[in-house]
Amino acid sequence: MQRLINEIVERAKADRQRIVLPEGTEERTLKAANQILTDGVADLIILGDPDEILACAKEWGLGNISKATIINPADSPKSEEYAQLLCELRKKKGMTIEEARKLVLDPLYYGCLMIKNGDADGQLAGARNTTGNVLRPALQIIKTAPGITCVSGAMLLLTHAPEYGKNGVLVMGDVAVTPVPDANQLAQIAVCTARTARAVAGLDPKVAMLSFSTKGSAKHEVVDKVVEALKIAKEMAPDIAIDGELQADAALVPEVGASKAPGSAIAGHANVLVVPSLEVGNISYKLVQRLGHADAVGPILQGIARPVNDLSRGCSIEDVYRMIAITANQAIAAKAAK
Repeated sequence: MQRLINEIVERAKADRQRIVLPEGTEERTLKAANQILTDGVADLIILGDPDEILACAKEWGLGNISKATIINPADSPKSEEYAQLLCELRKKKGMTIEEARKLVLDPLYYGCLMIKNGDADGQLAGARNTTGNVLRPALQIIKTAPGITCVSGAMLLLTHAPEYGKNGVLVMGDVAVTPVPDANQLAQIAVCTARTARAVAGLDPKVAMLSFSTKGSAKHEVVDKVVEALKIAKEMAPDIAIDGELQADAALVPEVGASKAPGSAIAGHANVLVVPSLEVGNISYKLVQRLGHADAVGPILQGIARPVNDLSRGCSIEDVYRMIAITANQAIAAKAAK
């Protein structure tokens, strides 16, 4: 499974992106940043008081933090330009320039304004901040990708079952953001998760829309929603291989897929699993992680026009390192799509 992580890191190294870290004095973040800079994975922009950041780096023995661009939003020469940009973006919501100047001092807002202005390519935070605090400026400033109205989260599952997915690698969504998606949102989640699978895991996505029914074996309004979402997703992205509704075994196991959904190109061969609700996604990935000893990497936020990712506040240094590399991969894909 380390091979996939290595591939993600190598892709990032080959096309270095400018990633913003707004939590400049957070210990795990700085330690991961130091290793990222040592390995040449990305060009980092660390936000905060330079004296404090460098003092932390010295205390923790991080000799390469000085290779990062360190910016203090409180005295940045770009702060007024960004305040004007924010005021313009939010003027329909009644924002004044005074309010904008105050918000620009918040590193989470400053980083998103850097991205919007073309001065950075992606952002990673959340070791100290809540998901709401990380997402709010991203949605206000960077906004959702064209054709997408809902943000979702994908989980990279690196399992010990090479017979499933691609050598045991699967991508599942949504596991993080939208509790009860309607059919249109579910279709968007399917398309975004397929794109994440391609951009981050290097997969040729084969998407299964999961349910407790396979091809009409059960009747219920929640099954109808999945059927409707499949139709919408096919119209949204005719280039993506997608099928449903499928039970999990029909999606993953070739013999079961052939029996329950004969003629389906996806049944038995899925590497992207789209669940009908956040509840199902969150429970499912945690069961696979704990009972199957799988490595769960993410959540990887998707649907935003440029990548902004949210760490768990219980994250490890390795989690931060991986997510910087993943954010860089998403930034590369976003530029290619544009």
